[in-house]
Amino acid sequence: MQADNDPTPPHEAPQTDAGVDPISETALDPWEALEAEVAKWKEISLRTAAEMENLRKRTTREREDAIRYANQRLLEELIPVIDNFEMGMQAASQDTKSMIYIGMDMVRRQLNEFLASQGVEEIPTTGKFDPNLHDAVAQEECAAGDEGRILKVTRRGFRLRDRLLRPASVVVSKVPTLAQ
Repeated sequence: MQADNDPTPPHEAPQTDAGVDPISETALDPWEALEAEVAKWKEISLRTAAEMENLRKRTTREREDAIRYANQRLLEELIPVIDNFEMGMQAASQDTKSMIYIGMDMVRRQLNEFLASQGVEEIPTTGKFDPNLHDAVAQEECAAGDEGRILKVTRRGFRLRDRLLRPASVVVSKVPTLAQ
């Protein structure tokens, strides 16, 4: 029994020919282990800091949007009232010297100033049809001009800064079909 004659205590690892302990060679130095732990926690803290910065930016942007578009719903509900007011203006325009027309015209100017101060602008309805801004309610044949040109506006459209409140309803031109 050779193991009984071995002078090496059982809790120590056997040495190799070079006199180097094979276990300590593969194990990390305590200093390197600490440096790896520090690097891990440093990366975690950097990621957390980046996430917090992104959260701060997103929260700021959402708060600014909420303030900027806070009255969007009110304005969307006000637009049909403005449409009806415009129809009343058309009826009253037959006598532009009447006090009713003059008073309604003053109210219209105030409404337009209020809408402009809130960032509401009317969608342009000249030129080509844009499906992002216009709602085509009909097509009419038109010999003069191109296809897709706006011929008439049936209902004005509005946007609040860069958001669409209501598309403009328009009649669009189409190329006449040949009679067979």
